[in-house]
Amino acid sequence: MSWLSKVFELNPAGLNWPRAVAVLDVGLVPMFVFWVIGHEEYLLSALFGLLFAALSDPGGSYGSRAGHIAGFALIGAGVTALGFGIGADAWGWLVLASFLITLAAGLTAAFGAHRFVNALLLNIWFIVTIGFEFSLHKASHITSYTWAQVLAWTGGAALWIVVTFLWWLVRGRVDQGQPFSELPGDTSRKKLTSPLILFAVIRAVVIAGTVALAFGLDLSHGSWIPIAAIIAMKPSLEQAALVSTQRLAGALIGAVVAALLLWVPASEQGLKLFATQRGLEVVALVLFMHGAGIRFWNYALYSAAIAAGVLILMDLPQPSDDTAEGYRVLWTLCGVGISLVVMLLVGLLTKRSRRP
Repeated sequence: MSWLSKVFELNPAGLNWPRAVAVLDVGLVPMFVFWVIGHEEYLLSALFGLLFAALSDPGGSYGSRAGHIAGFALIGAGVTALGFGIGADAWGWLVLASFLITLAAGLTAAFGAHRFVNALLLNIWFIVTIGFEFSLHKASHITSYTWAQVLAWTGGAALWIVVTFLWWLVRGRVDQGQPFSELPGDTSRKKLTSPLILFAVIRAVVIAGTVALAFGLDLSHGSWIPIAAIIAMKPSLEQAALVSTQRLAGALIGAVVAALLLWVPASEQGLKLFATQRGLEVVALVLFMHGAGIRFWNYALYSAAIAAGVLILMDLPQPSDDTAEGYRVLWTLCGVGISLVVMLLVGLLTKRSRRP
């Protein structure tokens, strides 16, 4: 019970409903656009581009913020192009790309904690892209163009730049703070030490291995293994264990919620099916809104909201069977388990090497 209380421990200061409402208001724009053009398969890229651009916003003067977000969006566009471009290719290319991107993301810690967090976001987004493209490729009735996914991502990030510009004008052109002030804002450079390089290499090897496991064996919804693994890998074993448990609990809750909601359109047809699917997209956006509001309130509940929203948006274009959510929970368990085992082994080896 003590461990369970840690998993669901609440931080009252972490609630931020104004931020949640802002995410909802801005997220309605790309949702409406893709409703009009009838290509909801690009909505996930737009929402992730919008959300991650907001997370990368360092605050400060508007010119500095706009330049920083634009640079982040440009790198993210390249990651999006690579992920959707090779998502349906041979799994060996996915493994190689995952290793290189994860290694590069790990080494950005030398440029400050803020840039490392931004690199981690793009690292996670790359894994989401190859998993999403892999699933879309199997759905013969859906055509997904890489350039359109890149445009959707870029449009989402550009939308945040526009919103911050309008808010800057409304506030009288004064400097603004970091929207997600709980995230590290440190950009001071650090020396690339041996432990830092070693941890970056270990992360890259683990993520490449989980990608090989997921796509080499063609596991159903196997991309959840590397996603869970990269989120769970922390420098401290105790920290990794807590985050892994929270991630697993959130994945389980989110999978149950998504399964219950995705059963609704299973028996519908025609206009009623269309209306139900649009309603579920709104529900997914509301879940993202709650995720933004409770991110630092409790990580397990945040993971549940984000997982449920992502599952809904990924399943609506190509509905899966009732076992899909079960597979995702199982692969999440495998991903966090792999991370914990690796961190445990690294800890034991470190202790043995220090004894002499």
